[in-house]
Amino acid sequence: MSPTWAGLGQAGLLLLALGLVYRPLGDYLHRVFTSTKHWRLEKAVYKIVRADPESEQHWKTYASGVLGFSFVSVLFLYLLQRIQPLLPLNFGRTVDPGVAFNTAISFVTNTNWQSYVPEGVMGHVVQMAGLTVQNFVSAGVGLAVAIALTRAFVRSQSDRLGNFWVDLTRGTVRVLLPLSFVFAIVLVALGVVQSLKSGVAVLNPDGSASTIALAPAASQESIKELGTNGGGIFNANSAHPFENPNSWSNLIEIFLLLVIPVSLTRTFGKLVGNTKQGYVLLSVMGVLWTGMLAVIWWGETHANGAAARLAGAALEGKETRFGIAGSALFADSTTGTSTGAVNAMHDSFTGLGGFGTLLNMMFGELSPGGVGTGLYSILVLAIIAMFLAGLMVGRTPEYLGKKLGKREVTCAAIAILAMPTVLLIGAGAALLIPGNTEAFNNPGAHGFSELLYAYTSASNNNGSAFAGITVTNDWYQSTLGVCMALGRFVPILAVLCLAGSLAAQRKVPETAGTLPTTSPLFATMLAGTVVLVAALTFIPALALGPIAEALA
Repeated sequence: MSPTWAGLGQAGLLLLALGLVYRPLGDYLHRVFTSTKHWRLEKAVYKIVRADPESEQHWKTYASGVLGFSFVSVLFLYLLQRIQPLLPLNFGRTVDPGVAFNTAISFVTNTNWQSYVPEGVMGHVVQMAGLTVQNFVSAGVGLAVAIALTRAFVRSQSDRLGNFWVDLTRGTVRVLLPLSFVFAIVLVALGVVQSLKSGVAVLNPDGSASTIALAPAASQESIKELGTNGGGIFNANSAHPFENPNSWSNLIEIFLLLVIPVSLTRTFGKLVGNTKQGYVLLSVMGVLWTGMLAVIWWGETHANGAAARLAGAALEGKETRFGIAGSALFADSTTGTSTGAVNAMHDSFTGLGGFGTLLNMMFGELSPGGVGTGLYSILVLAIIAMFLAGLMVGRTPEYLGKKLGKREVTCAAIAILAMPTVLLIGAGAALLIPGNTEAFNNPGAHGFSELLYAYTSASNNNGSAFAGITVTNDWYQSTLGVCMALGRFVPILAVLCLAGSLAAQRKVPETAGTLPTTSPLFATMLAGTVVLVAALTFIPALALGPIAEALA
């Protein structure tokens, strides 16, 4: 079988698996967040945090819970890394203050950007009690915010969005924990390692001795993909055979990246009482995901350069276990979500392939986006699309029975402008500071692409990297950390403010002048708005990097 047909077969199996679980998982998520019963374990959590699960919160209180919980999580994770020498299973490893600061913000913001070699820096206790825990709860925070925004469309003349502690606990306990447990066992069965040893001594072919690092990889691998986190327990991430040993594990990991963000569109439709609304959002996500897959795949099979043409594709930086198709499928899915796990070296991608991964993130990572973040991001763009439609016909825009006035559009605008603002300012400032360009391992357009990718990944809470740039100095550690924090929490605050405004409104009935939001016309408008916003914002920067490289 040719590589092309094999790749198409992988994509077909992936779509089939997602289609099979779409309804049952989406419906289960709906039941999770509408149930009035609390599990015993959940009641214990509420008692510890002193939360009343029967009370609901104003949007400001809900936002305070998000920020307060995240701030405490940053402090805890930072301190846990700094006291690593006092913990068991530390293997003599220490974490520098700059690395600890950057890593704490990275994992709490669901970014999982790593400026260190995991198997040489982090001990197993920090990995399990710190990083893995944040993989669960940071994904739970995103899921909670998406559900809060969805409730705002349903409620009428209310100042309550639900309870953050209930939403966070249920998303973690009822969704993320059981699914990650099951798939950790599946990954172990496929060959992913799960060990508390630091490594195993081996004898090299030349007679010298070395150590192959080991770690409790399977338990972290399942939640890192399911929660769209992305941090690798080994430096090679999902290209490492201990994390991703074969084509079946590769396909399952891609499935885990996509399954919750895709199924959440079904949950949204169920919550608002019209499943067609979810299908429209899913269709837009699917078109964007498929389009960028085609761009990346074509770019990697039509590479410039004599070596690539002789090989038939850009095979440098690719794992032969997966090939071009498996690498392109993973790259498209990891940058289309807020994951950041990689099974190939993105720095080795062609100009066009790198352009595809960058643009995927610059869309706002909503194709289909991260756990929760993808849903609330595309809903924000839907509001912008309806606002533009209202301007064209001279009518006050509305979406799902809610009027979109000055306050709503302002909140939506802040949510979509926060990421490009911190991204472009961060990348621009890095170029202006003397000595920062010495971190580039490549000159010209590709070197600029490395820098642009780093700040794009951080500002979008993605976490993947071109990895051709050295970001271990204090400037990059601190500024990338700031970009992660602002890129995560400014949009969340804007989304919750938007939710509070929508919930306070009275629902208005549809009229003959209401634009149907379940039509192909609206889906086209929404997709066009996503592409237009990204194009107007980022094309000048992309022209200096991957576009210039592709045209060279």
